[in-house]
Amino acid sequence: MKKELFSNVLSLVWNLLLVYVCYTLSRLVFLCVNWDTFSEHLTFGYAMSLFGAGIIFDTTAILYSNALFILLFLFPLHWKETPVFYKIVRWVFTSVNTFFLITNLIDCVYFRFTGRRTTMTVLQEFRNEGDGKLTSIFLDEFATYWYLVLLAAVLFYVIYKLYRSPKVPVKQKMPYYVVQLVTLLIAIPFTVFGMRGGMTTATRPITLSNANQYVERPLDAGLVLNTPFSLFRTLGKATFVIPDYLPEAEAVAAYSPVHFPADSTAFRPMNVVVIIWEGFSKQHVGSLNPQLENGAYKGYTPFIDSLLAKSLTFQYSYSNGRKSIDGMPSVLSSIPSFVEPFFLTPSALNDVSSIAGELTKNKGYSSAFFHGAMNGSMGFQAFARSVGFQKYFGRTEYNEDPNYNGDADFDGTWAIWDEEFLQFYCDRMSEMKEPFVTSVFTATSHGPFDLPERYKGKFPTGDDPLFETVAYSDYAIQRFFEKAEKQPWFENTLFVITADHTSGNCYPEYVTDLGYYNVPVIFYAPGLPELKGLDKEKIVDQIDIMPTVLGILGYDRPYVGFGQDAFHTPASEKFAVNYLPSSGIYQFLKGDYLIQFDGEKVIHAYRFRTDVLMKDDVKDSMPQEVRKEMETQLKSIIQQYNAADEQVRRSIGRDAGGRRYHRLQRGRDRACDERLGGPGGTGCRQSG
Repeated sequence: MKKELFSNVLSLVWNLLLVYVCYTLSRLVFLCVNWDTFSEHLTFGYAMSLFGAGIIFDTTAILYSNALFILLFLFPLHWKETPVFYKIVRWVFTSVNTFFLITNLIDCVYFRFTGRRTTMTVLQEFRNEGDGKLTSIFLDEFATYWYLVLLAAVLFYVIYKLYRSPKVPVKQKMPYYVVQLVTLLIAIPFTVFGMRGGMTTATRPITLSNANQYVERPLDAGLVLNTPFSLFRTLGKATFVIPDYLPEAEAVAAYSPVHFPADSTAFRPMNVVVIIWEGFSKQHVGSLNPQLENGAYKGYTPFIDSLLAKSLTFQYSYSNGRKSIDGMPSVLSSIPSFVEPFFLTPSALNDVSSIAGELTKNKGYSSAFFHGAMNGSMGFQAFARSVGFQKYFGRTEYNEDPNYNGDADFDGTWAIWDEEFLQFYCDRMSEMKEPFVTSVFTATSHGPFDLPERYKGKFPTGDDPLFETVAYSDYAIQRFFEKAEKQPWFENTLFVITADHTSGNCYPEYVTDLGYYNVPVIFYAPGLPELKGLDKEKIVDQIDIMPTVLGILGYDRPYVGFGQDAFHTPASEKFAVNYLPSSGIYQFLKGDYLIQFDGEKVIHAYRFRTDVLMKDDVKDSMPQEVRKEMETQLKSIIQQYNAADEQVRRSIGRDAGGRRYHRLQRGRDRACDERLGGPGGTGCRQSG
């Protein structure tokens, strides 16, 4: 009797476990087919960890593809409990899961050409290919990899044959309904959590980039991910249409992301500390807003105001995006966010550089990333690992430190309070071998904008609850610097303070298309007094932070970054770029003008330095040669961004991305030769 009552539940569990086994088998086949790609560095222990991590992504894919199947099994309706119904369900289950397993098997082959699991962008890639050509390609591949075709047939047979149907018919209706209903109510939240990849509020639905959390190199993410997951996570997402605005040589001549050192560069091994402040807007800083409230505006950051007296900052400085997942790649890797956040694109699995990656790999730095949320939250741990940070310190590591109060310092929603976590941050840096490069992402100024009980009512509140938490974070950063000043590494450290994005903007000039991107970018180095003052001319973007840091250090190797060295690039050449996701508009600032570009043409232009409210469209009245030059450079940036990604993807399939720099370097060299009338020359020093 009991067995009959729980027959649906037990059969469901059995069938889902069967799919898990098939996914694991397909991952093993994937490894075997691509053995030459992974075998050189793959140990048994590392392989097991990758397969273990893969279960997380398998769970998401399996639950997405079998959501209807789960509902059909558990929906409490005794009329459906018939052999005919479950015969239909059997065929649906077998067909759906075989289809997605086949996508895994296809990627066993396709991965060799792309270096990553297939996403929905594949439809974009092959949209212009004729049906006959694609058919010919597939037939050729089927013939070559006949054993995978055979395996697909075997998997279909195994799933169909081992499928288990419930015991029918239902004899006791009331117990049946109780069991089915209770099981369904339990299954729903666990299914949702499984689809998301986690159960906490701090866990966003996991994306492709989360695989980086478990791998030693980006290419290995292919073993953690599965193709159905990659398809589901990119379904309905906007994809880049790789533009063909300019001939390659002309595009590279207008702009290149490859930075080259000057011949006379001498490297200076300073420590680097990057503080990414959650929701920090230029509007919050009193000294940067003398125009507000008739000069009476004090802001919410008295410590930052005092620090600016001995720091370099900029009147015109901007974020690249509007979300935390936009800010991380921009600040640390000089990667803009176009169309969709870099985190959420397949490009997040590329071999991406960063400040930490360059200094760790080529200059022997030790490196670490700090974020007081649950480890893995927001995809930060995955991204930090993928771009070269050697260690990650999160809530787990904080809780393990006996010098702190563990979860007693947890804000209840997101992370450890900023004050305590920044003290922890300072302590851990003092244990690191110099020179080091670190970054910390604060959290308290994120919603729901709560404060430790002891500080409630201690800070100015303003009209937005965010402002009080910004004031608290300012105090937390002050306490951090008070402790840091006493450390032996302090004098030889370059500090960078910026935001991930703006929040709480309310004054008119901060709620425009440009104002929403207005964030401070602050460089402070106790040992470099020349880094001082408010630059009122240069335009600075978050993507400039990496080139500027490496420029200040005198980094003597080429690297890829989409920003400019703000310290060494003339004001006339400085630009900023950001993207308005709500309207699909690119904004490009250079000189005195801002242009808005819809992907095909300039639709608006403003004199942003004087027209802060962006009321006077000067698209037709501005010097047309200036407009054309700006449009050409913006097109080149967009094109180079996409082209670089395409080059990386192609290269990775052959040599794990090792040729990225060489390809871009050749394009850069050709462009330089054309400009200078011959090979070589100092004009090829840096991009932009």
